[in-house]
Amino acid sequence: MRMDKEKTDGPMISAIGHGGFRVDDGYYTALLITPSRADGWTPPPFEALGADDVASVLALSPKPEFLLLGTGSQLRQPAAAFRRAVEAQGVGIEAMDSRAAARAWAVLRGEGRWIAAALYPLEG
Repeated sequence: MRMDKEKTDGPMISAIGHGGFRVDDGYYTALLITPSRADGWTPPPFEALGADDVASVLALSPKPEFLLLGTGSQLRQPAAAFRRAVEAQGVGIEAMDSRAAARAWAVLRGEGRWIAAALYPLEG
């Protein structure tokens, strides 16, 4: 799926496919993204996800409004301990499948929202 780049500063997800996410000139299987940068990510198994695994995007200054958590090809809810640890840092979590999270990133950044995202691979 190709997406049109909004006139927004910072990295934008322009395509989503089984191989991953196209961001500007890069292609990532899994992705950590903020309004200022996009980085490839080697996430742990979903059940083992901890706040330290997304520390780089939670360190955004100012803090992101919330973290879009792309949970892979299907919606899954993160462990309660992960949710509490992230929320303790003053950041909310919106979990959705990774395709929906990538689309939400484009819409929300197009609105100028200050968010971060961690997107699990679409397969695997």
